[in-house]
Amino acid sequence: MNLETATNHPTARCPEHLSYVLRIADGSLILAQGLSEWCGHGPVLEEDIAFANIALDLLGQARLLYTHAGELEGAGRDEDRFAYWRDEQQFLNPTLAELPNGDFAHSVLRAFFYTAYQRELWIALATSKDLVLARIAGKSLHESRYHVEHLGTWVTRLGDGTDDSHGRMQRALHHLWPYTNELFVADRVEHAASAHEIGPDPESLRSQWQQAVATVLTAATLALPGESPFLSTGKQGLHLETFGKLLAEMQSLARAHPDARW
Repeated sequence: MNLETATNHPTARCPEHLSYVLRIADGSLILAQGLSEWCGHGPVLEEDIAFANIALDLLGQARLLYTHAGELEGAGRDEDRFAYWRDEQQFLNPTLAELPNGDFAHSVLRAFFYTAYQRELWIALATSKDLVLARIAGKSLHESRYHVEHLGTWVTRLGDGTDDSHGRMQRALHHLWPYTNELFVADRVEHAASAHEIGPDPESLRSQWQQAVATVLTAATLALPGESPFLSTGKQGLHLETFGKLLAEMQSLARAHPDARW
């Protein structure tokens, strides 16, 4: 994709533009890192490869978004600087993306929830006044549709499977559900992006997301938990204790060899 510089675009006047793009990029990168940990550990060879492919798609999205973020910022930072040389509190991904993998059921449902959210986000961003972001959304939407279909099949298969697999999925659902609130509650970054027509009000994505998710969960014979007032804080740079370990592993090679050229 040819990503021309967008810093002269009217949306560049939005003070939260960079943070908004980084927030989307960070979500894709951190979920990709988590899913990549399943490489060599999947329950079947086919799924081992499928998880790796989804992780690569998410990584590709993050690379495009970080490149765009660097152009918006105009300070010379590239995708590697954003990924490997920011500290924990500088990452703005929703907490759902960084939750530890847990068992296979937990990882499948976490990825299903997040990619279903991404699908709705890409649809909305396709009409963004940030034309670079709109093109990234158009490309990413095709990938997210596959991710949601594939992961939804696994949610149904495990939920409507054995007593053990059903129980694991139900426990994963109860654990993960409260973390989905953060995806749809706007803060100053998203209010500003919406006001400048860069991105949607996240609340506007909730209904379609809930409908898609409920259809799969019903087919999986899983009982939806009740609503929760809990609101996680990853988008504010306040992360779980386990996030530091994830970053340390992801950034270790770059930081050990800062001048390396591959």
